[in-house]
Amino acid sequence: MTKDLFEAIRERRSERHFKSDPVHDDIVRRIVECGLKAPSAGNMQPWQVVVVKRPELKASLSKAAFGQKFVEDAPVVIVVIADPGRSASKYGNRGSELYSIQDTAACVQNMLLAVVGFGLGACWVGAFDEDAAGQALELPGHLRPVAMIPIGYPKERPMPRRPRPERPWDEVVTIID
Repeated sequence: MTKDLFEAIRERRSERHFKSDPVHDDIVRRIVECGLKAPSAGNMQPWQVVVVKRPELKASLSKAAFGQKFVEDAPVVIVVIADPGRSASKYGNRGSELYSIQDTAACVQNMLLAVVGFGLGACWVGAFDEDAAGQALELPGHLRPVAMIPIGYPKERPMPRRPRPERPWDEVVTIID
């Protein structure tokens, strides 16, 4: 990886326009490995990851994502799946309803930062029909697709990121001494 962590955090952006160039399997593997290093409650690791390259399956995922075409256009789509029962086995309802989602979100964020490190683009897609995505992937009913991450080389060299409006520090941060 060519970027340090702070650069990756600053430069991460949602990319929705990809070249058709394939992403090498070794890079995809390293991105997924970064996701799997995420913290999880009780180290339960309640995630599964599906790497999708097959065009017809990407088309089905795009349809499940309410027609977001860039899902289909990306060379690779990583789908991060929660296994709520895995977290529930140790933490009950809080594990299934909250921890499994928090843990998979941490997995997704790690992958998004790794994507930047490899000079790729990606977008965190959370707007999709879970049932349709689960059916497309032939998932058992107890698993929940949580995020789709279309990944590829950006179609155009991204312009430097414009500062996005951020809420004022004093509005979001409380320091208790």
